[in-house]
Amino acid sequence: MDGGTSHDTHLCNWFLFFSTQFLTLSSLNLKFNLFKLQTLQTLHHRHRHRHHRHHPKLHHTMGSQSHPHPHLNGDSNTHIPKKPKLSSLPSSLITEAEIQNEFNHHDPTVARINNGSFGCCPLSIIQSQQQLQLEFLRQPDHFYFSELKPGILKSRSLIQRLINAHHLDEISIVDNATTAAAIVLQNIAWSFAEGKFNHGDVAIMLHYAYGAVKKSIEAYVTRAGGHVIEVHLPFPVNSKDEIVFEFRKALERGKENGKKVRLAVIDHITSMPSVVIPVKELVRICREEGVDQVFVDAAHGIGCTDVDMQDIGADFYTSNLHKWFFCPPSIAFLYCRKSPGCIDLHHPVVSHEYGNGLAVESAWIGTRDYSAQLVVPKVFDFVNRFEGGIEGIKKRNHENVVEMGQMLAKAWETNLGCPPEMCASMIMVGLPACLGISSDSDTLKLRTHLREKFGVEVPIYYRAPKDGEVDVVTGYARISYQVYNKVEDYHKFRDAINQLVGDGFTCALLYN
Repeated sequence: MDGGTSHDTHLCNWFLFFSTQFLTLSSLNLKFNLFKLQTLQTLHHRHRHRHHRHHPKLHHTMGSQSHPHPHLNGDSNTHIPKKPKLSSLPSSLITEAEIQNEFNHHDPTVARINNGSFGCCPLSIIQSQQQLQLEFLRQPDHFYFSELKPGILKSRSLIQRLINAHHLDEISIVDNATTAAAIVLQNIAWSFAEGKFNHGDVAIMLHYAYGAVKKSIEAYVTRAGGHVIEVHLPFPVNSKDEIVFEFRKALERGKENGKKVRLAVIDHITSMPSVVIPVKELVRICREEGVDQVFVDAAHGIGCTDVDMQDIGADFYTSNLHKWFFCPPSIAFLYCRKSPGCIDLHHPVVSHEYGNGLAVESAWIGTRDYSAQLVVPKVFDFVNRFEGGIEGIKKRNHENVVEMGQMLAKAWETNLGCPPEMCASMIMVGLPACLGISSDSDTLKLRTHLREKFGVEVPIYYRAPKDGEVDVVTGYARISYQVYNKVEDYHKFRDAINQLVGDGFTCALLYN
């Protein structure tokens, strides 16, 4: 009995010893975790106040340059209602190394300064999309009945908040801005066919409207009996006042002889040449002048400039999400302001959901790959890893593209195509006149030459000389800046043009 008591006492002593050690270690671990938390908070605070976190090779003084960040819709001094928060602060901001890893599927031999044409998609988003594709292929019936509609509804809800639309049913997801244009213009054609509009009623569009939209206007509006007036804009452009002046002139022509202007098609950011249009002011003018409907084609809008439906006030607005918002191709939204006229909008591909509203019709147009529409929540997670989210990305891209554009214009002794405040994440830069760019064909051949010989991908615009102009800049490169770009990309372009000039190259040599 005494031996048992001694054994129990011995075990008790060991238990007390280990309990004391455990409590000591736990206390140390708690103190260490508190120290880690305080350190991370300090680092995060410092991190948020560093300029150009993701582009250390650019000057840290960009934000203090004389040009202001472009105001919403190309208008200045506008008051913008505060948008709802899209997400909470991410646990950690993305690093430069992680950014480059997200885009390491890009061809490393090419200076890709043309994000504007096709956009870009991070590797993590591509992987999420592939997972969705496999889920559909694994059990398509379950995916169709249980996953597809809730997934698209969630994407529409996020887009609604992003663009500050009043109602969820104002948002439809479609393939691209060209599809959205067809939906709107198809409705205009029906209005002519059904006698709601008179033969010769007017539609107005910018001369620099995107080529596919021009073709759609020809196919739907002109063919139905509408009269189309183009707003001829100057280029290079010096101020938004020049655009407003020409737009008013076109409206006056449209209203001659008692004609009715039924539709105005306005670009938010023109494609070629690239200029931010003061859409808010032009929409207001349309309201004052009695234009029936306003359709804003903003293929480059989301992720490139500020987009707020309540502030812009258009009847229809479309933007791609695969150009500047990191979605895989292809996906766009079409906003239709809630009104009686929106009820009669339909997707041009008619399927089982016809008559259930445009948003529902667009969510099912037959068996196809809907993964680009379903991956939107993952894209929101991605952009929110950047300091300032999409707003921070837009601001840095704008500042960087302006600096790169100014560097190139200085190197070639040319000019920019517009003031910095009239560009977003793309800017037009004049090419040396000695290159002899004298046609649209020259621009295509020079672009191919730069791609194949120098590994530079950049679109080029031909600006025909006016009467009496000699030795003027006739070729402009449209450079883009996105988070994956580096200063070296633009130096490579600069050096390629300098080599061509030094070699006495002209575009005429490309035809030999």
